[in-house]
Amino acid sequence: MADTTLAGAPPKKRHPMLSALLAEQRVLWGGGIIALLFLIAIFAPLIAPHNPLEQDLMLSRIPPVTSPGAEPGYYLGTDDLGRDVLSRLIYGTRIALTVAVIAAGLAAILGSLLGLLAGWYGGWTDRVISRLVDIWMAFPPVLLSVLLVAVLGAGLHSVIAAIVIIDWTRFCRVVRAETIAQASMDYVTAARTVGFARMQILVKEIVPNIMPVFVALLSLEMGIAVVVEAILSFVGLSVSSDTPTWGGMIAAGRQTIHHTPWVLIAPLAMLLVTVLSFNQLGNGLRRALDPVMRR
Repeated sequence: MADTTLAGAPPKKRHPMLSALLAEQRVLWGGGIIALLFLIAIFAPLIAPHNPLEQDLMLSRIPPVTSPGAEPGYYLGTDDLGRDVLSRLIYGTRIALTVAVIAAGLAAILGSLLGLLAGWYGGWTDRVISRLVDIWMAFPPVLLSVLLVAVLGAGLHSVIAAIVIIDWTRFCRVVRAETIAQASMDYVTAARTVGFARMQILVKEIVPNIMPVFVALLSLEMGIAVVVEAILSFVGLSVSSDTPTWGGMIAAGRQTIHHTPWVLIAPLAMLLVTVLSFNQLGNGLRRALDPVMRR
């Protein structure tokens, strides 16, 4: 009897949102690569074959393992100072993802809160915040980031602060527009009719409906933060020059591209894959979480 009951039991259905995420190839590919990068960053001391700061001029300019003259254990070769390129690449993942998560997260919180206030309350609140956004966006973002880091001083905290100060406007504009659009929907009118308070409508009704756009924009912003950190590292305004960063490796490889092209190619490839993965993940999440786009 028990076997008959189990056999006749209907199969458990997946949650619609989970099914949509699993059906979106861009979420699977982008999210899979990003998850792998986070694992690399977390377990960098266990994965890296060598100390990324260790120098050995006797082992300088060793080519990758697939090239003639390669040395065992140096899979991506070494740079001019004999430092292992693969180990520096792995440890550089830590800096890139730290900036991506913290800077993008803080920019998202600040910009989204201001965007919600501007879009929901309107009036002078909207005018003040919108004018502030217009003034902020009048400055070239890369130039402003370099200027801010130069004023704040080089360091990881300065890079994060510069990205937050610059990129909060992106979240503010998008969230404001989405809030205004959602505020005109019938479900908001129904909530007002029932007697919900304004803040209650904003938190319980509007915020959940703008989450698909928010999540997608957050993922895209992480990719932008990785690029900004690489740019600042390239010009020497991020962490110290000894600390492995992709931008610093690109700057060093550019100077010796004719002798050691692998020093330049490896971080460029890593940067490209990371940014594309964040973009694919963001676009996939936007499509999977938005019920209108799923149709």
